Amino acid sequence: MLDRLDFNGNPHIGVYCRANNEIAFIPSFLNEKEKNGVKKILKTKAIEITVGGSTIAGSLIAMNSSGIIVTDFISEEELRIIEKNFNGEIMIINDRFNAAGNNILANDYGAIIHPLIKEDTMKKIEEILDVGVRKSTIAGLNTVGMAAVATNKGVLCHPKIREDEKKMVEEVMGVEVNAGTVNHGMPYVGAGVIANENGAIASRNTTGIEMGRIEEALNLG
Repeated sequence: MLDRLDFNGNPHIGVYCRANNEIAFIPSFLNEKEKNGVKKILKTKAIEITVGGSTIAGSLIAMNSSGIIVTDFISEEELRIIEKNFNGEIMIINDRFNAAGNNILANDYGAIIHPLIKEDTMKKIEEILDVGVRKSTIAGLNTVGMAAVATNKGVLCHPKIREDEKKMVEEVMGVEVNAGTVNHGMPYVGAGVIANENGAIASRNTTGIEMGRIEEALNLG
């Protein structure tokens, strides 16, 4: 399923929400219609959360079916919400580049991470997500989690991704990579799309052509 939805008028929905196939972490400011839209489109439960008091969970959390990586300024109370609603492994990332959602692109087959993340952090990410991990840029950008959105069916990425980057992402993540935009030309698709195997949500300004590219890239047809 593919549909359009803004969060309280904000098109940067990927900044505020992070999802896998079972759960979506959402900001508390969503109204009931928006919250129900997330649950219906992604076919998940929707859990309200802040991270370090911030509503930008999409930027601060990375996840797949096996594990969750979250920034180190999460509070104990916030961490308990994740632990209560997720049965897999949880890692608090202790690294200079700790905005996990911005800096990690993951599915259940592999993960691409910010090139400057420490080696020992990279090893821990491999263990928690239970996948192979490689360092790379996407379209020359270190913030790979905002430059692309990945599921177990496909990857939608920044339109200026290089051929060598595309080849690496496909090799590591085990799915085809296609380029596109969101929100009427915005290349940072990770900031404007939320997706899992069940469906995807794009911001309301996303054009029909862009919706078609999202559907094709994430194999939602």
